[in-house]
Amino acid sequence: MPEIIAVTKSADILEKYRDTPVGHLLEFHNLNRDFERFEKAELLIGMCMDNRKQLRLPDNFAFVLRTSGANMRHNEFRVSFAIGVGGVSHIALVAHTNCGMVNLSGKYNAFVRGMIDVAGWDEQRAKDYFFQYAPFFEIEDEVEFVLLEVQRLRDRYPKVNVVPLLYKIEDGLLYQITP
Repeated sequence: MPEIIAVTKSADILEKYRDTPVGHLLEFHNLNRDFERFEKAELLIGMCMDNRKQLRLPDNFAFVLRTSGANMRHNEFRVSFAIGVGGVSHIALVAHTNCGMVNLSGKYNAFVRGMIDVAGWDEQRAKDYFFQYAPFFEIEDEVEFVLLEVQRLRDRYPKVNVVPLLYKIEDGLLYQITP
């Protein structure tokens, strides 16, 4: 069972993340570390597109990719660009509580109705689209998914330090996840 570890002081940051871009992220966001000037990004942050999450980051500190459920599949060229051209060697993959991609199939009716009413689609198009793409994006559990996605990215980019984090909507803080 994964352990969720709070960061309320610098000593809470796992030793392997201290003095790394991931540790700095935890300090900037959770501990209100003073911003400094960065000439280039040190980190790639992959996180959900959910509008309830906003990270406290200095300018030029990180590339940020936002996608449903922090699912980096089909975003690998962007990830590779941040590594190959941007030179980042650390990725923080941030899951969050109460993610809309959990039990996505339970949102079928709302999705179809929204695509009809808001987007102007006909009902069959909305249904077909949902059934085509929902299985790709649905996740069962935020923490389990982010751990699997972290392992997938570690396998793809073996020299890059890929770290799972959890953003709790309830308090707006980042937490460390250990498998």
